Amino acid sequence: MATKQKFSISLVFQYLAVIAYILFLGFPFLWMFITSLKTPIELLELDQSLIPDGFYIQNYIDILEKRGLIQSTINSLIVAFVSTIITVLVAVPAGYAMARLRKFYAKAATGWILFSQVFPLSLVIIPLFMAIRSINLLDSLQGLILVYVVANLPFALWMLRGYVASIPVELEEASAIDGASIFKILRLIIIPLLTPGIVATSLFTLLNSWNEFFFALVLIQTPERETLPLTLARFVGSEGQVLLGPLAAGAFLATIPSLIVFGIIQKRISSGLLAGAVKG
Repeated sequence: MATKQKFSISLVFQYLAVIAYILFLGFPFLWMFITSLKTPIELLELDQSLIPDGFYIQNYIDILEKRGLIQSTINSLIVAFVSTIITVLVAVPAGYAMARLRKFYAKAATGWILFSQVFPLSLVIIPLFMAIRSINLLDSLQGLILVYVVANLPFALWMLRGYVASIPVELEEASAIDGASIFKILRLIIIPLLTPGIVATSLFTLLNSWNEFFFALVLIQTPERETLPLTLARFVGSEGQVLLGPLAAGAFLATIPSLIVFGIIQKRISSGLLAGAVKG
């Protein structure tokens, strides 16, 4: 009886801890949503209440009709998904080669990954701008996608290299004895077991490309090609004046796709871990 009581008390504390953690993470999102429903007069008050006086949807109408949020959202979706697909397609075979090959170029690639993370963005942005301009991709989504692939590839390679190294080599050796080619081994054995790593790498690349601001600020000049972070930055004036209501509405809408993608990918990660455990 005492054991059951101790177990129930422990379970209650665990649920309370989870609820407190969810509230801690969800409060900024809730505050952003509430702020987006407040009128400009409410936002100027010093003593603001948590609950708005009414549902002021003009902030959402303003950003959707006048601020170009829809077009910038489409641009961000194109850039984020295309750059993620290209990065993963390149990183999977390259990460496998880095983990399995013991040649000089595999070690050189590992050194390049570590060395590339040393330089700050401000140091490479001018050469990068000149390189993109020389191939006539300045002020284009294609140029921005190329930059995001190059920027995300080192970390993606490093992540997938670690996942590949954790897969037993004996599985590949047994398949090679049965006559399977390297491409068949990669397609039928490595990639299914690598599903959690591919999903985690895709999530990192997607969110990094979705939220990136600095490269887009330098390389994109036409308002119709702006990504979502650039559009949200326009709500802050040159003198530091912030349109807090529209900014909160835009940030709230910009967060929703990230939450949806994370919710879908989280299930993929769990199913991939179970599949990898069974096949391993």
